[in-house]
Amino acid sequence: MISSQHLLIVLYTACGSVVEGEAATKSRVKGGQDQVPIAQNVTVVEGSTANMTCRVEHNDNTSLQWSNPAQQTLFFGDKKALRDNRIKLVRASWKELTISISEVALSDEGQYTCSLFTMPVKTAKAFLTVLGVPDKPEITGVAEPATEGDQVTLTCLTSGSKPAAEIRWFRNDKEVEGIREVNAMGRSFMVRSTLQFQVDRSDDGVAYTCTVDHVSLSTVPQQVTEVLQVHYAPHVEIMHSLLFPQEGQYFKLECVSKGNPLPEPVTWTKDGGDLPDEERMIVEGTELIITTLNKTDNGTYRCNAQNFLGMDYGEYKLYVYAKDLPGATTDPNVIAQHGPDHGLIGGVVAVVVFITLCFIIVLGRYLARHKGTYLTNEAKGAEDAPDADTAIINAEGNHAHAEEKKEYYQEAARNVVHLKSENLGFANNYTLREEYVSCIHVLDVHHI
Repeated sequence: MISSQHLLIVLYTACGSVVEGEAATKSRVKGGQDQVPIAQNVTVVEGSTANMTCRVEHNDNTSLQWSNPAQQTLFFGDKKALRDNRIKLVRASWKELTISISEVALSDEGQYTCSLFTMPVKTAKAFLTVLGVPDKPEITGVAEPATEGDQVTLTCLTSGSKPAAEIRWFRNDKEVEGIREVNAMGRSFMVRSTLQFQVDRSDDGVAYTCTVDHVSLSTVPQQVTEVLQVHYAPHVEIMHSLLFPQEGQYFKLECVSKGNPLPEPVTWTKDGGDLPDEERMIVEGTELIITTLNKTDNGTYRCNAQNFLGMDYGEYKLYVYAKDLPGATTDPNVIAQHGPDHGLIGGVVAVVVFITLCFIIVLGRYLARHKGTYLTNEAKGAEDAPDADTAIINAEGNHAHAEEKKEYYQEAARNVVHLKSENLGFANNYTLREEYVSCIHVLDVHHI
């Protein structure tokens, strides 16, 4: 009897345990349906540290796990599964699992998985992006000095960038455009940019800068600068200290020579020969100094400069004026370049052209005005005149005496009608010649 009761108690206890276990399992499954792991994408620069975080809002003591792109488990809860000293646990709880990867390499890039072991297992994906830092750029093509007229190719090269870097060129402070080329090198890229141009003397001493822009460099780009050297033949100009040199004055000529290599020393000659007076004519570097001018110094002075690319010369014609010329200066430090005053010549030409235009305008207006007056007066006289003669006489403002003037001119014409034109010059009667001319004028107007 006792054994039967004991057996019933054992069965009852077992059944209760089974029922409780099934209820707990159902409760876990139901709760797991509301549990969703959350993870976010991460972007880091190569060589830095990446923190990977997975969170769950509601968790009933279910474990979280991180695995890498190769599906290798990194951490299961607070238990490390992969032997990698770069990977460490930052925080582990029922609601969060955070790990860190130090000294991140490009090979660490990929999709990481956070798993929540419910029924069924739920996962969240996070993509780790690793930015490749570009190497410091290098410029090639400037090792040897170029010669004026040569075709030069400058190349800027940088590697290790991901994504591919941008390269910009600057000529001093002005940006110039190069030809860009990108090549993949494993997980990173090599970028090359090329400048091609023909050099001249204006390129000598110019700084060419290659700048690399990349998202991994924040606001400070990497750059390198090279100064271009260009060899070219000399160019010579002569500067002088006095505009009107006078006898007894101190006088200085300066030979300004430009070239690469610099043409040194320069040589001075006078009228094709050596300097005649070495005591008064002193050469100091590129300067020729005449301590006391006199008339014998008149002539053509030449400065010669040369380097291995060629030679050039400049000439100055010296004329020594008499002493005490107004406006002359004796300051030896004043350097002025000899040449015609183009401003004065231009001003004189402008004044002459202006006066000519004004004369043409005034003459045109004068002729137009007199022509208009003649036509107007003729029209006024013709209003009430029976013929052309009367119209002309009336136009002169003597309408009251029109008939008298008409008879006067007709009488004058009768008096000279028999006078031949070839004898007009020998006529002694000056008044008669004047009347004849007036009459001919009236008759001509009448015919017109």
